[in-house]
Amino acid sequence: MNILIVEDEPEIAELIQLYLGKENFNCQVCADGLAAIEIFKSFQPDLMVLDLMLPGLDGLEVCARIRQQPGPKDPYILMLTAKGEELDRIIGLSTGADDYMVKPFSPRELVARVRALLRRSLRQGGQAPSQTYRTAHFTVDLDQRVALQQQGSGAEPIELTPLEFDLLATFMSYPGRVWNRAQLIERLWGDEFFGDERVVDTHIARLRKKIEPDSSQPTFIKTVIGVGYRFEDES
Repeated sequence: MNILIVEDEPEIAELIQLYLGKENFNCQVCADGLAAIEIFKSFQPDLMVLDLMLPGLDGLEVCARIRQQPGPKDPYILMLTAKGEELDRIIGLSTGADDYMVKPFSPRELVARVRALLRRSLRQGGQAPSQTYRTAHFTVDLDQRVALQQQGSGAEPIELTPLEFDLLATFMSYPGRVWNRAQLIERLWGDEFFGDERVVDTHIARLRKKIEPDSSQPTFIKTVIGVGYRFEDES
């Protein structure tokens, strides 16, 4: 699998490349945000290790632009930063990052997080072929990894990140079930999740913006106060 390392400190970039290379990942390294956008187009990484503080474009802007790029791959993004404040973590996750590590970090933990992120797609790849979930307004094909939403007389594709797709599929697999954060983390990240549970809230907020008529008053993904979230879609 291809990994793009975007880090402007040469020693850290070399260390990350060394440890990921030992795990047989194919790595490319760049040191600024503008270069990362250009390399992304040709390299098409499965995952990016992205520093927050970069020359040119910072990591938040790079993350946001990558999520807007059309293409065959929508990579997982592991954000690195020297900043450890809660607000910085929330901002990073809300722009589309999938996980977050604060410097200094353990290279072995970084490798474990990379493997945990990539394992999501491998787990989904083991699903039975052509498994499809349907509700009144949505269709999710797990084999083709296509999500459709009914719009008027026809269905339109929904542009989702890999995690947003898995999140919608999870909700549609048990309509009406209430999921707490821990259950969603177990379903989507697995046992090797190391981050903040509130990452669930940021990804649900992003999914709501794509499927809800009004994300501030959700119709489909309801908040169950003090418990978690429930998906409802009745005719």
